[in-house]
Amino acid sequence: MTVDPDNRVLEQHAIAIDVGKIVDILPTAEAGQRYQAGRTLELPEHALLPGLINAHTHAAMSLLKGLADDLPLMQWLQEHIWPAEARWADRTFVEEGTRLAIAEMIRSGTTCFNDMYFFPESSLQAVQDSGIRASLGMIMIDFPTVYGKDSADYLQKGLALQAAVAQNPLVTVAFAPHAPYTVSDDPLQQIHALAERLSIPIHMHVHETAQEVRDAEQQHGERPLARLNRLGLLDRHFLAVHMTQLTADEISLLAAKGVHLIHCPESNLKLASGFCPVAQLLAAGVNIALGTDGNASNNDLDMIGEMRTAALLGKAVAHDASAVPAYQALRMATINGATALGLADTIGSLEIGKAADLIAIDLGRIESQPLYDLVSHLVYCTSREQVTAVWVAGKPLMEQRKLLTLDEKALLATARAWQAKIGEHA
Repeated sequence: MTVDPDNRVLEQHAIAIDVGKIVDILPTAEAGQRYQAGRTLELPEHALLPGLINAHTHAAMSLLKGLADDLPLMQWLQEHIWPAEARWADRTFVEEGTRLAIAEMIRSGTTCFNDMYFFPESSLQAVQDSGIRASLGMIMIDFPTVYGKDSADYLQKGLALQAAVAQNPLVTVAFAPHAPYTVSDDPLQQIHALAERLSIPIHMHVHETAQEVRDAEQQHGERPLARLNRLGLLDRHFLAVHMTQLTADEISLLAAKGVHLIHCPESNLKLASGFCPVAQLLAAGVNIALGTDGNASNNDLDMIGEMRTAALLGKAVAHDASAVPAYQALRMATINGATALGLADTIGSLEIGKAADLIAIDLGRIESQPLYDLVSHLVYCTSREQVTAVWVAGKPLMEQRKLLTLDEKALLATARAWQAKIGEHA
């Protein structure tokens, strides 16, 4: 499944990889004649497709999975999540939580994730250890936390992170102001100017709930999107996450400004935040990528499941069974995410010259038979347990469902230690 501009599905084909890049895609019968490979891997009854791109995560929150479920967003945040983070979220929490999340993502077929959390320098260590590709958020919040004391401090630390990863081919950064209700005008304008100068994305929760919009109208006399537009933030660098509360005029504005939208259907459903009007946005020409959100509000990092939910929910919201078809859900989970992150020339599709970020999925099982349409099968009846192999830049991170760069036993021991520690005070 190439996810190229023509959405080509090529049967009985092979991919030739050299120095981490795709150098050819050709019929299998020709591949053996044209190339003498150092290693040949045959995967009968498998589909090869681009690695999935999780465009919105809070990876370290894997250690808070299942804490305070079944509550509204603000009650969940203010009474449970923020107090837990204040108590536990230090460098060790972030590195170990991120490493656990990365293991889950690799096992689910994700090869790149876009993160937003405190101590991204600690997340970087887990990313480098695992070999996954990542965009790390340079977090910004007005108020002091365990990570920063004020907006200037957050910004200084973010720019230091950007300098630290400048030569890393697998790691990029994005400005990550948390939300309109937690970041004031001056820091947002600073971020916008830097994003323009450095060509770095801005990744932000926007219009996540109706209450957020109502509060902004009462306090400031304008909707959050209108404020962001007034400040100049809405452009090709801006990644708006959630967006469950949109008017027709706002949809037109997003399209006109080239804003990217990150859709998190399962988190929005679980927190009863509302419904993103995906079909209307697609019709307007807005680029929509897909994210899981954090493990604490989903409660998994399964992009295959997220594709299925996005396709089904999109149909229900639009009252149209043809809305958000399977191929569109697949593009949202791959090339659209790459486009949002400014990485579409490198990843997101299987094309000659791109990085060899790809995954193999076993479709030979009873659950996947009979098989008439590969893309439809992927979205509507495939599970993450069918992902058998994962490569990033040609390097194997998992084969035969065994992680190759991370220690599964150590990860389980770490998770259980945190469970005992956090659970005692929950």
